Amino acid sequence: MAHYRASESKREQFRRYLEKNGVLDSLTTVLVALYEETEKPSNALDFIKHQLGVAPEDDDAESLRLELNTLQQKYDQLMEENKDLRDRLLRYEPAQEGTE
Repeated sequence: MAHYRASESKREQFRRYLEKNGVLDSLTTVLVALYEETEKPSNALDFIKHQLGVAPEDDDAESLRLELNTLQQKYDQLMEENKDLRDRLLRYEPAQEGTE
C-alpha cells in the first residue's frame, strides 16, 4: 500500500510540474483545436506537431536544402577563383625573401 502512495505522490508531482510549465495548457489547447476541426486531419500527430510549431514545413525544408546546395556551389567556385588568383599573383609578384 505504501508503494501505491509513493507512486501517486510522484504522479501528482509530475502533474504539477507539467501544469507549472504550461504543458497541460498547451496540450489542452491543441487537443481542443483538433476536436473542433470540422474535417479531421488524416494525420492527427502531424496536426498536433504543426499546432505546437515543432514540425518544419516540407516546403521550407526543401527550399533551405536548395539554398544550401546553391551556396555550397558558390563557395566552391569562389575558393577555386581565390586559388587561381593567388597562383597568378605569385607568378607576377614572387614572394620576396628577407625584405620585411
